[in-house]
Amino acid sequence: MTESAPPPVPAAAAPAKWNVLSIVSLVTSIIGLSLVGVITGHISLSQIKKSGEEGRVLAIIGLVLGYLGLIAGIILAIVWFGLLAAATTVTYTN
Repeated sequence: MTESAPPPVPAAAAPAKWNVLSIVSLVTSIIGLSLVGVITGHISLSQIKKSGEEGRVLAIIGLVLGYLGLIAGIILAIVWFGLLAAATTVTYTN
């Protein structure tokens, strides 16, 4: 009776490589650096498309939060300057 060799053990799959800029996009959008989040989000989506790395969802969430932050900042600036203009306008009545 011949002994057969044990079956080969499959090699463990390498862990997926995450795109660093997608993480940067998400983190910077969360902490309030919306413009940085938008820029790094677009760059990371481009890199992910070419390289096949993980992180597409993170980049998209970073983009959405970044654009929402930019819109909120623009609205806040408009309201702020409107209030400032209203406060500096003085009307005198006799």
